[in-house]
Amino acid sequence: MVVALIIACEVGFWVLLALGLAVRYLLKWRRTSVVLLLCEPVLELVLFVVTAIDLKNGAEPSWEHGLAALYIGYTVAFGHYTIRWLDGHAAHRLGGGPPPRKPSRYGRARARHEAKLWLRAVLGGAVALVLLQLAVWYVGDSGDVSSLRTFQWVALRTVGIYGVIALSYTVFPRKAPADESSAFSTGNPQDISDARVRGAGQNAASPGGQPPDPRPGRDSSAFSARNPQDISDARVRGAGQNEKQIR
Repeated sequence: MVVALIIACEVGFWVLLALGLAVRYLLKWRRTSVVLLLCEPVLELVLFVVTAIDLKNGAEPSWEHGLAALYIGYTVAFGHYTIRWLDGHAAHRLGGGPPPRKPSRYGRARARHEAKLWLRAVLGGAVALVLLQLAVWYVGDSGDVSSLRTFQWVALRTVGIYGVIALSYTVFPRKAPADESSAFSTGNPQDISDARVRGAGQNAASPGGQPPDPRPGRDSSAFSARNPQDISDARVRGAGQNEKQIR
């Protein structure tokens, strides 16, 4: 029964998430979407209550109860993260928003991202460990709690794996390839060199991206100049001579 409930909670999680995002970005019912998304934690609460009742009714602790504790810990730690990630993609594809920002793949930025995931794993593991320990105390010496102890070690090993991955990115940060190390690929304006800024300014100042012709008489029209002082004396004299000829 517990396994079936875990599957039902997982299916319900994705169904509520899909409904919440569809209502928010397709029907523009923001409050309704918030209500649907707030129903997500209710699923974990139902699973916790049913598992506790199952143990209270005399059921032998088994891997099913341990799996339920791990599932609750995972949803507590990564549930909001998953919802926010999918919400960004839905806002981009359904709401016309900007594309969601992807985590960095190289350097210290990637190490910080992995460290945050490890902290989430620590939170999920702590929740699972507490629930499993409560189940052990609840059963007491009268029942076999070896399966619950086994899942406690599973939670600890999972946290350790996340920690090793995060530590590897910190000690041995990945370096970006040469073709991806430019400032525009990083998205950080401070990394743009002065040469690129000057080049962009020259391209914007001349049509077609070509530098202005420095030869006399080849500059742009005086009437297009923003500053009257940019009008050369030669153009002013030429305009006066043309006026005299017309008269």
